[in-house]
Amino acid sequence: MNINRDYYLNKLINARGIGMIKILTGVRRCGKSYLLFTIFKEWLMNNGVREDHIIAINLENRANKELRDPDNLLAYIHARMIDEATYFVLLDEVQLVSEFVDVLNSLLHVSNAETYVTGSNSRFLSKDVVTEFRGRGWEIRLYPLSFKEFMSVFPGDKITGWEQYVRYGGLPQILNYHTEKEKQEFLQSIWKTVYLSDVVGRYKLRNRQLLDELLQVVASQVGSSVNPANLSNTFRSSAGKTVSALTIAKWLEYLEDSFLIERAQRYDIRGKHYIGTLPKYFFVDPGIRNSILQFRQMDKGHLMENVVYTELRRRGGQVDVGQIEYRSRQPDGSQPRKQLEVDFVVNEGGQRTYYQSAYTLYDDEQVDREKRPMLQIHDSFRKVLLTSDVDMPWNDEDGILHLGLFNFLLEQ
Repeated sequence: MNINRDYYLNKLINARGIGMIKILTGVRRCGKSYLLFTIFKEWLMNNGVREDHIIAINLENRANKELRDPDNLLAYIHARMIDEATYFVLLDEVQLVSEFVDVLNSLLHVSNAETYVTGSNSRFLSKDVVTEFRGRGWEIRLYPLSFKEFMSVFPGDKITGWEQYVRYGGLPQILNYHTEKEKQEFLQSIWKTVYLSDVVGRYKLRNRQLLDELLQVVASQVGSSVNPANLSNTFRSSAGKTVSALTIAKWLEYLEDSFLIERAQRYDIRGKHYIGTLPKYFFVDPGIRNSILQFRQMDKGHLMENVVYTELRRRGGQVDVGQIEYRSRQPDGSQPRKQLEVDFVVNEGGQRTYYQSAYTLYDDEQVDREKRPMLQIHDSFRKVLLTSDVDMPWNDEDGILHLGLFNFLLEQ
């Protein structure tokens, strides 16, 4: 099944000639190898690059075992480069090469080599992998399929596609399975044998069960604030297990480093500063989140919020949770302070956009409640209310854009 991933393909194309190693990172099974070895290689050949100037090596293939030796690999690459034209070196599963950092640093000194690499063990998946190259690596971050990419090959209508997407997610392999049971078994299998094992193996964690339980709690709280101290108390009271808040905070960092979850910081819109407490966590893929919970707690609003967050991140924005304080006059004349939340504050370059996400708006009262936080923001940046109820985008008298979920996801 051929799935076009033009957004990432353009990133690979535009990264030519920047003088850095191009590093494809992202959660396992999100399509890094397919992007590099199929989509990008095909583009190169269609745009005048001869096949003998593409040195593509799958280091996971047993036939290439000898090339896992760093000296053998470098010798093989140099032997293939027989003229001064540009060669594209594509290395898959590069972490299987011992001293691979030295190998890649060596390739930086080859003036006519454009090097692209992927890797998918727990060390290579770390978000700080680019620092291994001391500023000489260019990270291209991949996410699982967007809803638009998913629908480009899904045989049904967008309503059915949405139901499948928010339940089973966008890992490309999920499209190979046809029954509900097969999809659930696939997701639960890779969750236990791949994702959880990666984190446990990399950080040598002793209590795999507690990490599993922590993820279940985080998965059940998608769209809600997460407080490590409260989680520590929850473990102590419900299961009699002592896990410090510091340990929980570290575990959450490990899960971020493996690209399973992302943290959205809380930002004081009026005060223009970050608030260091109570962030929110979102999963890079709803199918992974749902498999952790064994496909329970399928709240439409929270799942939509998770998908919207990931889509905004996929498009390259810095995404925070907005907080704004205001005073509301009461019948007795008092004006108590209240904190309102804007679901997402998105900054990209010099532009900012505020988003509120609500799956369904039942009545005017709910519309007013969703708009209230944005009406307290007195700047000229765009404000968007996302909902599944809207068919055509429209602006209300308060200057807020009402945008349909499918318009947002499919018509970027």
